[in-house]
Amino acid sequence: MKQRIITAVIAAALFIPIVVLGGLPFTILVYAMAAVGLFEILRMKGLSIFSIHGFITLFALFAFLLPSKWSIPLMETTGYTKIDFALIAVLLLLTYTVVVKNRYTFEDAAFSILGALYVGIGFFYFIETRAVGTEFVIFALLIIWTTDSGAYFTGKKFGKKKLWPEISPNKTIEGFLGGVAAAIIFALIFHWITPISSSYMILIIVTILASVFGQVGDLVESALKRQFNVKDSGNILPGHGGILDRFDSLLFVLPLLHFLHFVV
Repeated sequence: MKQRIITAVIAAALFIPIVVLGGLPFTILVYAMAAVGLFEILRMKGLSIFSIHGFITLFALFAFLLPSKWSIPLMETTGYTKIDFALIAVLLLLTYTVVVKNRYTFEDAAFSILGALYVGIGFFYFIETRAVGTEFVIFALLIIWTTDSGAYFTGKKFGKKKLWPEISPNKTIEGFLGGVAAAIIFALIFHWITPISSSYMILIIVTILASVFGQVGDLVESALKRQFNVKDSGNILPGHGGILDRFDSLLFVLPLLHFLHFVV
């Protein structure tokens, strides 16, 4: 617990000022975190990012991460969109499977691209959300943190029925509902301090969906780690695990907020 607290304090001291600052420093930070996340997910399957196929996958990731405000200049300069560059990466990976005579397989290529999508799309919307306003980033983080805390304490106190024992044996239905309730309470408090919605009803509905999807994101990461028999995605954050361990919920919540047009 002591190590977790120390890591959290140091990480917050470095992370929060850059989020508040925004701009290029924030974008560089997100690119760096996404690269580490890709390294973690590839390593689970025994694939190295420090390889030809790893660099091609990293290229695809960086294409997915390209902020919207940079996409138009890219198109005007090169004539290609970021999706075009991502598709080029796919073709290169498939070609590489032939060059190495299936030592790097079609399945490996599919895993690599899906991993780049999983990490890249989530962190892309981190950049897009910050471009709209810091308050939406804080709102998303608040939903995730209060959901996690509410689920933990409610589950510990009242938890009896397992939510999904095959994936995460410690999570309970009671904890799941307690996490959603905690998120709603703190979202209303946050909205009272910093209004971010035109309607309390919309706020509550979005909060419920975000809380649920955040917990789904956590379960997805748990399922991935269970499949590859690893405890944590990495060890870059002592006491907390890896980047994916800390941002698994955010990778689901931030795209959802945009898909719901809550962040525009």
